[in-house]
Amino acid sequence: MATKTPSIRALSRYLLRPQAPLHSRCQHHPSKRCSSAVAGARLNGTVEYDTTPLLHHTSRAALANPELPEDVRKGQTKRINLYTAVNEALRHALQTDERVLVFGEDIQFGGVFRCTMNLATDFGTERVFNTPLSEQGLVGFAIGAAAEGMKPVAEIQFADYVFPAFDQIVNEAAKYRYRSGSTGVHCGGLTIRMPMGVVGHGALYHSQSPEALFTHTPGLHVVIPRSPTQAKGLLLSAIQTADPVLFMEPKILYRAAVEQVPVSPYYLPLDKAEILKSGTDLTIISYGTPLYTCSAAIAAAEKDIGCSVELIDLRTVYPWDRETVLESVRRTGRAIVVHESMMNAGVGAEVAATVQEKAFLRLEAPVKRVTGWATHTGLVYEPFVIPDVARVYDAIKKTLEY
Repeated sequence: MATKTPSIRALSRYLLRPQAPLHSRCQHHPSKRCSSAVAGARLNGTVEYDTTPLLHHTSRAALANPELPEDVRKGQTKRINLYTAVNEALRHALQTDERVLVFGEDIQFGGVFRCTMNLATDFGTERVFNTPLSEQGLVGFAIGAAAEGMKPVAEIQFADYVFPAFDQIVNEAAKYRYRSGSTGVHCGGLTIRMPMGVVGHGALYHSQSPEALFTHTPGLHVVIPRSPTQAKGLLLSAIQTADPVLFMEPKILYRAAVEQVPVSPYYLPLDKAEILKSGTDLTIISYGTPLYTCSAAIAAAEKDIGCSVELIDLRTVYPWDRETVLESVRRTGRAIVVHESMMNAGVGAEVAATVQEKAFLRLEAPVKRVTGWATHTGLVYEPFVIPDVARVYDAIKKTLEY
């Protein structure tokens, strides 16, 4: 009787308890189809945000960022979380440009995640105000305001509720500049913010990552920051850019991700991916919260296997930075794409197809995707739906052994 291939869940349990063999064949006859970890390994622990290399834990590290202007690099930093960084970006935009408006459902008192806290008090309810509970209405209003020369920042309370406004975003905002021809009319000052991703207890209607649905629409930018520093600089750039921007904020990072952030305002590029860690044997491409999972998996794999893995943050998932990714994969010869949303037609599908098309002769293994499962997110099952450290670790091992 043929031996069944172990399921991913069984592999995860095995990685968490390596002293208990998956089955006797793996114990006595190691196979490349079976994951293994050093004795005592605990891959799926909680993310250590206080020590992760993805966050700037000192002022020196924060100010060493080469993307920052020289005057900012000579300035001061302070330790803040991601929602405070969003608040500071909005505050600076409101202070420096009277055309900026901030509005959405319940944002006047700070919103669900307090990203707009105190803004209505400081700038008045003519510029920071609540809207009716109508996503289609508030986005339609934002498009009209942007077309009249304002710079509206509209907040969707959760990304899961953006779908009533899908028609406004895709059929109106994205096409406004194109259909206006040479008249110069556009809604390029539009930014739509929304919390996205799992948080541990969001269930069906507060856990979705719908970014891929908007990456099929020319005329939009889709941006997902990974940290407070990135959130502040990318949001300020989004408000200034000449195209409508969907700014999707991983909600679990609002309070979990804390780092040293420059006090002065600064702008980060919307068209450039960032290499977070250099490597020679394999490239991992991701964005948002899964980057922390990837970082933990890379640390474990490099210690156990002795490999060298490069980690890239796309930051903007549409239009994404193909050159940075392709240059990396051509050097390493292997690629893995990781994201929370499901595999089918996800961002990873586009990245994998582009790598296969443009770097095929340099590949040493098939491009692998580690993504959320093709299912709705049940309340108690969130940890089983999204990629975890064990799954990314397993993908690294299999790709290197191919």
